[in-house]
Amino acid sequence: MQNPLKKLLKRPIIWLSNRFSSQPDKTKVFSSLSELQEAILKGNKHKGVTIPFHYEHARFIIFSDQHKGGKDGADDFMAAEANYVGALRYYYDKQFTFINLGDCEELWESTPAVVIRENQTSLREEARFLQQQRYYRVFGNHDLEWHYAVPRQQFLKDIFGKRLKVYEGLILQTRYQEQDYRIYLTHGHQGDLRSDGNPFSKCFVAAVWTPVQRFFDIRVDTLSDSFDLADRHNIIMYEWSRQYEKTFLISGHTHKPVFASLDHIDRLTKQLERARSLGDTGQVDILQKALAARQAEYAGKQFVKTMAHPSYFNTGCCCFSDGDITGIEIADGFIRLIKWKKENGAPSRIVLEESPLYYLFDQMS
Repeated sequence: MQNPLKKLLKRPIIWLSNRFSSQPDKTKVFSSLSELQEAILKGNKHKGVTIPFHYEHARFIIFSDQHKGGKDGADDFMAAEANYVGALRYYYDKQFTFINLGDCEELWESTPAVVIRENQTSLREEARFLQQQRYYRVFGNHDLEWHYAVPRQQFLKDIFGKRLKVYEGLILQTRYQEQDYRIYLTHGHQGDLRSDGNPFSKCFVAAVWTPVQRFFDIRVDTLSDSFDLADRHNIIMYEWSRQYEKTFLISGHTHKPVFASLDHIDRLTKQLERARSLGDTGQVDILQKALAARQAEYAGKQFVKTMAHPSYFNTGCCCFSDGDITGIEIADGFIRLIKWKKENGAPSRIVLEESPLYYLFDQMS
């Protein structure tokens, strides 16, 4: 009886959420993102901080949208927990700094006490980064409560201690060829009335959607389930980023990964030129083979680029139903879209897309 009901109710509930929740508003998104960026640059540490880094040496891993829940039918994180914990242990050992980009916990569907109680393992893995001063946390619309001192002290202090701060955004700043470049990070719900200031959304999730999820074991997030909604929101975020020279935007929220829309042949050609100039024969051989394969694959094809400027990235999420997780790495002069999935019973890291940072900087100049 449960499976037919699950199939029957899933579409109407998603339709209701789409029908009565507000859509992303471009004007509000633009205004909110710009105001937050300006506040951080002016030194408003309540909003966020600017972090200097060396683009050839620094190491950051950026994950978002874990939606850690109560280990019940409404918990989207359970299937991905093993990959997430395995990834954190890898990055901790490799001396990465971890940026947790919002919706880390699912506080619309579960109470903070339940979420903390049921996710001790992953939370303590995160806390290890903070103990080494390699941890930054940003809030999203589903874990907005952590921005406030009282719930943060009440529920997170035992795990993270007093040093934990939760920001609305961060800016990574570096220099390349005597010019400053910024990577602006925020969850991405700003200005989206579906989840930022719209009381229907929270009421609907808490009063209607959560009980249905728990009873029928339906693990669906409305935004991530709708590619149209995710694409529209990502395009708005991309259009905002185009306004600012030498600024990249990394967000989460949509659960749909985005990497800079760069032509593979052009990127590989630039990498090959640099490898030759450095005399790196091993890398030259690898890049020549990759370039030949791409040229054969793309022969005769036409491309229409909707986001050709390499200024916007999206982490994806850590709650895909198959247990995979995605994130953005910034490491040793490269930026990468990575996926962690189970292979031979163990978490395994896969590079989906990558580019040297110098290439992106040159494209933005």
